[in-house]
Amino acid sequence: MLSIQHIAIHYNRVPAVHDVSLTVEAGEIVALLGGNGNGKSTTLRAVAGLNRAAKGRIVFDGRDITLEPAHLRAAGGLALVPEGRRLFPRLTVEKNLRLGAYTRRDAHEIEESLDKAYGMFPVLKDRRTQMAGTMSGGEQQMLAIARGLMAKPRLLMLDEPSWGIAPKLVTKILDTIQLINAAGITLLLVEQNVQRALAIAHRGYVMQTGRIVIEGAARDLLGNPMVQKAYLGM
Repeated sequence: MLSIQHIAIHYNRVPAVHDVSLTVEAGEIVALLGGNGNGKSTTLRAVAGLNRAAKGRIVFDGRDITLEPAHLRAAGGLALVPEGRRLFPRLTVEKNLRLGAYTRRDAHEIEESLDKAYGMFPVLKDRRTQMAGTMSGGEQQMLAIARGLMAKPRLLMLDEPSWGIAPKLVTKILDTIQLINAAGITLLLVEQNVQRALAIAHRGYVMQTGRIVIEGAARDLLGNPMVQKAYLGM
């Protein structure tokens, strides 16, 4: 479904991502792992069209989208739930959700998606008239994921979904990610919590200093001595 081919990304001519290649097959959860400042979020933003690749190609569902504007990528089935959630804090929960469907035109289907979002996250229905900025971190993350789903994506990219969330809610968020995948949506997940991410992913890639240094099946990465030493404290 997604093929990133030898991309490089620069910030003010300073390289941030070097010759990165990875693939995501339809139906998978793929984890992109590593510490802060290693290029994971930059890579996701490039796929979404928010960062421009200095070289390389990005192919989504057989279509080269390397130079395609971000809004066309969203309309074509790509959705990004960004790090830090990036909600509209002075808008209600429901208005935030409806903004997630801005590329869609069928009002009936939008209402169906809204009902599904409320079914997946009942707390959002209870607080649909509440301002998003007054919710807890975990509730805001649920809203951010639900807003991403409102775009009706085929590939949903999640950037640090466990960031700033109480541990008991992290489990709920990761369980929900598996439910989203079971419903037929492919996921590319950036996450610093390596053990939790690999527990739900099918495959994973580890990034260091803007490069992919390890890749493989999730269970193999959990047993990899380098991953265990660097990220699992073993």
